[in-house]
Amino acid sequence: MSADDKDLKLMSVENARALLSQWSDSLAQVLESMTDQRPRVEWQGASGSFAEVAGSNVLGPPDEMLWWEQPLQPPAGMTIWVGAPRTTWEYAGTLTLKAAGLETVESAEARNTWFEIVGQSLSTLSRSLGSVLGCEVTRENGAEHPPEPELQEWATVSLKFKDQESLPALLVAFNSRLLSIIAEPPMAAEASPAPPQNHVVGLTDAVPINSRTMDLLLDVDLPVSISFGKARLPMKDVLKLTTGSIVELNRGVNEQVEVLVNQCLIARGEVVVVDGNYGVRIQEIASRMDRIRTLR
Repeated sequence: MSADDKDLKLMSVENARALLSQWSDSLAQVLESMTDQRPRVEWQGASGSFAEVAGSNVLGPPDEMLWWEQPLQPPAGMTIWVGAPRTTWEYAGTLTLKAAGLETVESAEARNTWFEIVGQSLSTLSRSLGSVLGCEVTRENGAEHPPEPELQEWATVSLKFKDQESLPALLVAFNSRLLSIIAEPPMAAEASPAPPQNHVVGLTDAVPINSRTMDLLLDVDLPVSISFGKARLPMKDVLKLTTGSIVELNRGVNEQVEVLVNQCLIARGEVVVVDGNYGVRIQEIASRMDRIRTLR
């Protein structure tokens, strides 16, 4: 890594600003899909040590920041960190789970849900980064880990839900390796004619590419099952079940059955008979909220 790489400023890299804007929009979309509320998400650059930035943005105690470290490749060595103050991740995680039907939410559940929200939003960012680099960028296994102590460039990201005051800001950081690569994307430069002098390859310059990952996923077998209904029985009644016993389900004869893919609700329909075998005619595709409820 050269001295020039270390001196790159987040706000001076056009592609970094574009990626942050796209990630902010993606975060808003993910939260809207999970909570039925679209928050206003805005970001701005900040320079200084973590302590200086945290103090100026009232992020709360440093030891209560929940950090997610996300490596990306290719090329190797690119890393993004997303930090959330406790008040923010607990609010977003709790709001999501309550929208899914939970009445009470434990802190650990809100924490895991927040990591799921961050993961989904970073998937969109990795695709945007792939457009910049002209190749498919994948997310490696991330971890709960704070950023490098020498980082001096940050983005503060504010969330504001309807009828709710702005929550303590998130912190986002790119490592110097990522900044240097997107400042002068090597793969995009090799794959296309040389741009005019002083031109920076941006998100709008990239040409969509075919995804080998998607081609592989299309051949993956998934378990599909049909749920005719459910029942809850006391243990004493379960022990009395024998051959010929009848268990009454919570679904009427004329009600729709549920189509589950990998135990996740996907659709509803009616039972039909096809060449002597049972089948289901799809009548309704499940909503996003219905799918979230089945993931509890």
